[in-house]
Amino acid sequence: MGVLEDKRRARVFYKYLSQVYDQINPFIWNEAMRTEAIDLLDIDEDDRVLDVGCGTGFATEGLLEETDDVYGIDQSVHQLEKAWAKLGKHDPVQFSRGDAERLPYRTNSFDVLWSSGSIEYWPNPVNALREFRRVTKPGGQVLVVGPNNPRNSVMQRVADAIMLFYDADEADEMFERAGYEEFDHYLMGPSHKPDIAITTVATVPDDS
Repeated sequence: MGVLEDKRRARVFYKYLSQVYDQINPFIWNEAMRTEAIDLLDIDEDDRVLDVGCGTGFATEGLLEETDDVYGIDQSVHQLEKAWAKLGKHDPVQFSRGDAERLPYRTNSFDVLWSSGSIEYWPNPVNALREFRRVTKPGGQVLVVGPNNPRNSVMQRVADAIMLFYDADEADEMFERAGYEEFDHYLMGPSHKPDIAITTVATVPDDS
């Protein structure tokens, strides 16, 4: 387990990162990537969407262009304060503090679930993916964006010591263990690093 896959350490990390997150985020996860990922989903204007690990609301802002019914949840109160300042005052977003592995929502509450830049901090990603399946309606879509494994073996070891990095094969294993049957992976990233992120789009099975 990487250093930042500990929830307490991750909260401390984001307390300080929240102060500069919106300034450094475009170098890693920019608007073009956000649009590319959103285009992988079939979001109707009346769909209810949950953004897990919403952070300062960067992805939430893009999702609001597709539907007005968006919820955001994050474990960092400091990130949520930034998100609420940007969006909560003006848009119909319901922000909550909570844990990806124990979501405070009823079964089959959402049509689409989105999570970007969050899975790398979860101690038990399979548990969180099961929770995603639970709160998303059968036939609904779950999208998860995480960091792609570095190609260099030395960098892989360094990366794994910090947080979760994974490739398509490891993503297959996680999603299968969480009970998903249909899913696809896509590599994306900024122009200087076009394969920095791995995006998985999964369909929630009918027997969920």
